[in-house]
Amino acid sequence: MGALSDVYVPLGGYWSTPFARWQGAFADLHAIEFAAHVAKSELSKRAISPSEFDFGVLGFTVPQPHCFYGLPWLMGMIGAEKVAGPTLSQACATSVRSVAAAAAEVARGAATTALVVTADRTSNGPHLYYPRPTGPGGTGEHENWVLDNFSRDPFARVSMIETAENVARKWQISTEEQHEVVLRRYQQYQDALADDAAFLKRFMSLPFAVPDRRFGKTVATLDGDEGVHSTTASGLAALRPVVDGGTVTPGGQTHPADGNAAIIVTTRERARSISRDPNVAIRILGFGQGRAERAFMPVATIEAARRALEAAEVRIEDVDAIKSHNPFAVNDIVFARETSVDVKKMNNYGCSLVWGHPQGPTGLRGTIELIEELVLRGGGVGLFHGCAAGDTAMAIVLKVGEA
Repeated sequence: MGALSDVYVPLGGYWSTPFARWQGAFADLHAIEFAAHVAKSELSKRAISPSEFDFGVLGFTVPQPHCFYGLPWLMGMIGAEKVAGPTLSQACATSVRSVAAAAAEVARGAATTALVVTADRTSNGPHLYYPRPTGPGGTGEHENWVLDNFSRDPFARVSMIETAENVARKWQISTEEQHEVVLRRYQQYQDALADDAAFLKRFMSLPFAVPDRRFGKTVATLDGDEGVHSTTASGLAALRPVVDGGTVTPGGQTHPADGNAAIIVTTRERARSISRDPNVAIRILGFGQGRAERAFMPVATIEAARRALEAAEVRIEDVDAIKSHNPFAVNDIVFARETSVDVKKMNNYGCSLVWGHPQGPTGLRGTIELIEELVLRGGGVGLFHGCAAGDTAMAIVLKVGEA
């Protein structure tokens, strides 16, 4: 996608739930119904009527009951019964791909105000059976959607963690270097928790009321992300690599999680009218995608970022803040080496390496945090990038400035 014109995000026109650990507080909630429940509440808090939207995008990666109906079902549940749009899935790049779809629709004048919702529940993923009448005895094939796909890419024939090990081996990235980045990322996340989680509360309703599976009553509350591990240098040093002879430890990778996030994509004029501060303009400048050589997934972010920067007509040297989806600390290290950015200055206020990875919503939360970081620093250009299954990646460049 080339440079965009008149595609904006209203300040405050986005939200995220806390991310809850695997088999945690959100494990029994239908991901799409939960996302609709949250969207209705957040739109009401912002006094935004569902009738404002004329386009929508739903992104998810883990099937849920009735997900065949996708975006139209979601928009119907929030009260936007006449709104249509696609349902997208691009593994861990789903968020950026979904925003790109909405941005393209607004840029070409086919829509004015789009709602992008991303939702996933890695907990209790489906166990699928594929009938095969011609198989031996008519027996079909089966898979555990989440666990089986974590453990094997059918094309590269490796697990996710093996792609990180391939990169660590080629770029000679040690366990110790990975742990230094992990410790830095945990320290950055503490800034998001300062002053009673003031940063998180800029886009997250806290304490968060956890509904029952019928969304009729509150069964628990979360004060923030659930499942974040306390991280120390000595604790990391005691961990052994997951793969024999490898470098990536449990501390050097993210953890599966559940949650949802959403963002409004619209025109400049409309963004001003629904922004929490009409003097702040958040403009989407460009997108990029990339694909690495087989079984080198973390490297794909470099090409995606380069293409996004080219589309935005921005140099990496002029980027003020960088956020990443980093399922492995290796991701940030190789990106920093190949782009000459300071790895310690990426991912201020946290990242998926720390707060977890629900897949579909992960990149959108990172993008939302990027926006808020730029707002706090008084404006600037931001880059978000993240890798995805299949040795792919997506990236987005945006700018925060005066309206």
